[in-house]
Amino acid sequence: MNFRQLHESGCFVIPNPWDVGSARLLVQLGFPALATTSSGFAWTLGRRDNHVSLDEALAHFRAVAGAVDVPVNADFEGGFAVEPEDVARNVAAAAATGVAGLSIEDSVGNDLFDFDLSVARIVAARGATDLVLTARSEGYLVGRPDLGETIRRLTAYAAAGADCLYAPGLRKMSDIKAVVDAVAPKAVNVLAASDFTTVAELTAVGVRRISVGGALARAAWTGFLDAAKEIAEKGTFSALGRAIPFAELNGRFE
Repeated sequence: MNFRQLHESGCFVIPNPWDVGSARLLVQLGFPALATTSSGFAWTLGRRDNHVSLDEALAHFRAVAGAVDVPVNADFEGGFAVEPEDVARNVAAAAATGVAGLSIEDSVGNDLFDFDLSVARIVAARGATDLVLTARSEGYLVGRPDLGETIRRLTAYAAAGADCLYAPGLRKMSDIKAVVDAVAPKAVNVLAASDFTTVAELTAVGVRRISVGGALARAAWTGFLDAAKEIAEKGTFSALGRAIPFAELNGRFE
């Protein structure tokens, strides 16, 4: 099944690898598609989220998409540009990396772009590619948790040609259902970066796609830091004894 068909009915989980190795392991677990994570990738470079260059992001998309045989959605942040024509140029470059879709955010720093500019950016992105386009409204992540404004933006993005709508930070089922109803029949992505819901619950309210953002990367870093801190602070190695055996992990790679 291709990426666009996955969004047409039912609900699927699209987990977020941060490098080629994690992408290949997720495919082995049977996930039908993957999505990159800007934060997870940035941390592999020793940087904060949103501190990766356009060229670095494009190379990352190319590496992940070329390493697996399932569709990959690119976390394209804010398109690495402000003005619509620049977003369009960058989206065309991202589409050439082999990804099956990409997402565009409507925030810069700790605030949202102006409404009209945000819509124009989605129009420009739509005109630059026929891949699956996800439009994100970031109000709940930048301190503007306004459901009405979020729905106003997402419905406008749907009308501008976005295939999938996404408001990371939504956690109440009633709010999620309101978004699903507002943009129907377009698909809705929900971020499940903590234990506040289940696949069954999100499926029941009509969500089509579930991602986890940087949460899998954070889980991996948690294990790493717990083991390293034990060594640094106690001089003991018990956490290493709980790690997956070398042969088992090594055997998962070619």
